[in-house]
Amino acid sequence: MIKLLKQGSYQLIQTKGETRLLVLNNNYYAWIIADRIGDILVISKNKPQRLYQIARGNYRLYDVADEPKLADTHHLELYTGEGLWQGYLLPTGLPKAKDLRNRIIPTKEIITQTSNLRMIH
Repeated sequence: MIKLLKQGSYQLIQTKGETRLLVLNNNYYAWIIADRIGDILVISKNKPQRLYQIARGNYRLYDVADEPKLADTHHLELYTGEGLWQGYLLPTGLPKAKDLRNRIIPTKEIITQTSNLRMIH
């Protein structure tokens, strides 16, 4: 089962403090590389001062269960251009008020197969 949970626009930005931020529909997550843990997303309540934009496009967040060749977890996909999507596994989902930081793991597992999908509003 593959269920589309959310979709919309994203930005990956760099702040003056050299922090990378992932912005999903105006929700801010600091993207931190933690020693011995890997990459984590941390919920950010303050809108930081943007230094420059690294990437932008559409995103899709899926919940996956019992699918061959796909991990049973949340999958975040970021559109990177020319019909390409970068996939990430979110074993405990996106950070929330009670769970402020969660792992984000790059993956080659991609669900979205085309760049021509229209955004549902």
